[in-house]
Amino acid sequence: MEIIRFRAGDYLNERESFHYARKSLDVRFPEKAHDHDCFEVFLIERGGALHWINGEVQCLEQGHLAFVRPQDAHAFRADRETGCQIINVMFRAETAAHLVHRYPDEFRGRFFDWDGDLPEAYEIFGSRFERAVNVAQELGTSIRSLARIEEFLLTLTNRVVERSAHSNSAAPRWFSAACQAVRDPAVFRGGAAAFVRAAGRSHEHVCRVTQAELGITPSELVNRVRIEHSALLLGHGKLPIPEVARACGIENLSYFYRLFRTQYGVTPRQYRLQNQMAPF
Repeated sequence: MEIIRFRAGDYLNERESFHYARKSLDVRFPEKAHDHDCFEVFLIERGGALHWINGEVQCLEQGHLAFVRPQDAHAFRADRETGCQIINVMFRAETAAHLVHRYPDEFRGRFFDWDGDLPEAYEIFGSRFERAVNVAQELGTSIRSLARIEEFLLTLTNRVVERSAHSNSAAPRWFSAACQAVRDPAVFRGGAAAFVRAAGRSHEHVCRVTQAELGITPSELVNRVRIEHSALLLGHGKLPIPEVARACGIENLSYFYRLFRTQYGVTPRQYRLQNQMAPF
């Protein structure tokens, strides 16, 4: 496919830091693909699409989120049966460079700093998908400032995506969906068994895939999510620590303390004191 270049200066004036588009895709590929002198993020909001990207063709569905780099040449067409609505955000190369420099632990080698053959992409579901759509729509109605695009990108990368939803790996879709489901208190309170039920596969198969994709067991995954939730309760509420543990599905208090210290390096009480300290 012939390739043309999209330039940020054709879409942005000197005072603008990003371009936002929300549109329905045509059911035919354009005559030419395009690459860029900038970066873009796109989210399939509804329906499905075929995506020609760097010489390959991907089938995309709702919830596909990708971080496209300047060298990536691509083109879309909507699925002829379902159609496709897409959200696309284009931003300047210096914005990406600043975030990688400012937050190397979060961005180096990931997202728009990814060096794979295809852009880094994620499959997001449920509340994370809703959050992505909401923050994107808020961006579309805001002033096109540097602060707003950085806020949007930090929200996407820190509060929407997670490694278990990485679609560039060979992780099956059922596994990504189960990893999203385990964020629900109704699931993680039930422990590893509830995670396996959400996956809809045998316990042995779920264990193998979890170990292969994340390097941990289902129990370790569930406990990690439980402790993250307990940190939220400790930092923003007044529940006694034993009740916090039970709210996370952990009845053994000493086990809860051990898990918490391993993950955060402090006791639950120390964490609460640090995070509820009044600045006045």
